[in-house]
Amino acid sequence: MAYKIMLVAAEASGDVLAANLASVLKSRLGDDVSFVGVGGPRMAELGIESPFNISELSILGIVEGIRAYSLVKQRVADTAALALREKPDAVILVDSWGFTIRTARAIRKVLPQAALIKYVGPQVWASRPGRAKVLAKAVDHLLALYPMDAPWFERAGLPTTVVGSSALHIDMSNADGDLFRKQQGIAPDAPLLLVMPGSRPKEIERMTPVYEQTARNLKAEIPDLQVAVVAAGTVAADVTGRVASWPFRAHLVGEADKYAAMKAANVVLATSGTVSTEIAVAGTPMVIAYKIDNFSYRLMKPLVTAKFFTMLNLAADEEVVREFIQFDATAEKITPEVLRLLTDKQAARAQARRQTEVLEIMGRGGPNPSELAADAVLKVLKNRKA
Repeated sequence: MAYKIMLVAAEASGDVLAANLASVLKSRLGDDVSFVGVGGPRMAELGIESPFNISELSILGIVEGIRAYSLVKQRVADTAALALREKPDAVILVDSWGFTIRTARAIRKVLPQAALIKYVGPQVWASRPGRAKVLAKAVDHLLALYPMDAPWFERAGLPTTVVGSSALHIDMSNADGDLFRKQQGIAPDAPLLLVMPGSRPKEIERMTPVYEQTARNLKAEIPDLQVAVVAAGTVAADVTGRVASWPFRAHLVGEADKYAAMKAANVVLATSGTVSTEIAVAGTPMVIAYKIDNFSYRLMKPLVTAKFFTMLNLAADEEVVREFIQFDATAEKITPEVLRLLTDKQAARAQARRQTEVLEIMGRGGPNPSELAADAVLKVLKNRKA
């Protein structure tokens, strides 16, 4: 039986998840599956051409959401129109809560016969638990990343399959830290700080100045400190332009070399996100920071019930990784913690070891998430056809 599947991803991380899932489905079904959708470069590599550039949907905070409302509304309509024209058997909506929940409702209206599957649910155990019921009314099935997700959505009546986080299964066997240092002209024993400012334009705008000042402070303490900065694909030009004005040399790192850079670094300073799990897989101690606009933060803070932002800390129920959020995300506060990890090798090793232990709690070593997600999608499709 042949299937047409629509994948909708509005951010870089979702683009990767969608592309991985599509690759597994294609390997299993061959010519019996075709794809359409909305996504980024990874999906485009598979021939899934997006009707618009998803980078314009990288929105953070309530204020940005209000400003972008008209654009989001138009892109939801564009996505629903694509679904109506292509008439897929299933629509898989990946992450990006605000955009995908609106898209799910719009597609349900124009194409009620399609199975709607959400891949990555909102973190209702951290804030706004009512979103579980909202999602249950909008889609037919959820592919969740963590075991703690399932009970919340199942109680709301939404069938849920826990597939795990793909970040736990990244293959870093070919990531060579020593080779990275050699290629960048960094001595094997030179202290190296890797900065990962994020993949959204607003993250770069807010966090890069903080990281620049932090690096300045650290170089005043450690003159031979080397600094490398990852320029993620969607914001590479912006990051490159900003780093070019720094008063010291920073080695720019592309997406292809980021895992090698993680392994080469003594410490990573990163903007909160899935990347924290990847850094832990690389075995490198890290410090996490994050902030949105102050108005949005003040509105959202009373709704947040979780003690931590970083998934490693949430899984461990302790601050394994120091995180500096919002008003604490300043160079003055971040510098001492990064300096401690750069200069106290015993503390750095202890944190890296604890990060690795938490990965086991999160499900490292289990089945491949894309394979489990493909199993669940095919089961939904077969049940739908029956």
